[in-house]
Amino acid sequence: MERIIFDHMETVRGITEKSIKRIPEEIADITPKGFYNHIRWNFGHIAYVQEKLVFEIMGEEMKTPMKYEQLFAAGTKPADWVDTPPSLTEISFVLTEQKSRIKEFLQGRLEEKLPRPFTNRGGITLYTAGEAFLFSFYHEALHMETIKRIYRSVSSK
Repeated sequence: MERIIFDHMETVRGITEKSIKRIPEEIADITPKGFYNHIRWNFGHIAYVQEKLVFEIMGEEMKTPMKYEQLFAAGTKPADWVDTPPSLTEISFVLTEQKSRIKEFLQGRLEEKLPRPFTNRGGITLYTAGEAFLFSFYHEALHMETIKRIYRSVSSK
């Protein structure tokens, strides 16, 4: 079963990696009416939250660049940014590099209990590394759908 889960990660992240490479930088920072964030924020948020759901809640150090928390954590928005955000190429590198670290870190540990149960902003409590990892696929897919909707909105103008 572990192999199937890691294969699924490859599929989900592969979709994200292909998508970020197709987005032109010039539309990455447009926040259309009806949206809170833009495409760049959503890709950075995927990377930041994945890191949190795999490493931080297991008591490990996060390896995403330090400014990712202030730029891409839940509740942040581009309108509040004071730092220059990373390029899509930089975020793409983080997403790709993260995949191999996750696989190495979680191999044989999916059933391991978290040091403390983790309850997300939606009120869902996760108890094991595997639960958190599986939830991250859902999270990534939600944000990929948002990216698609934003892209359609800005491309149609």
